[in-house]
Amino acid sequence: MSERRSFGQRRGGFRGRSGGSRFPPKPVEIGKEYDVDIQETSRRGEGIARIQGLVTFIPNTKPGDHVKIKITRISRRFAEAEVVGKGEAEAEKEEE
Repeated sequence: MSERRSFGQRRGGFRGRSGGSRFPPKPVEIGKEYDVDIQETSRRGEGIARIQGLVTFIPNTKPGDHVKIKITRISRRFAEAEVVGKGEAEAEKEEE
């Protein structure tokens, strides 16, 4: 006769009592600054950069821009940021 198991055991276990998360930890933190390259434009006209695969929306940017951004919001699948300056490579070009 087979041994009866609870639902969690039969399905590979639960992710802990707190419920766990299907989404891995985010590669960014609110308030931190990052140098990014804008790769494309969203439907709303915002620039899109990817930080370790995480889609990040940045208003007032366009593809080809290299900017320094500050993360303002993190969602399950994306982040939002604001421009705080030019990226390091752009700043060096202007100094020359």
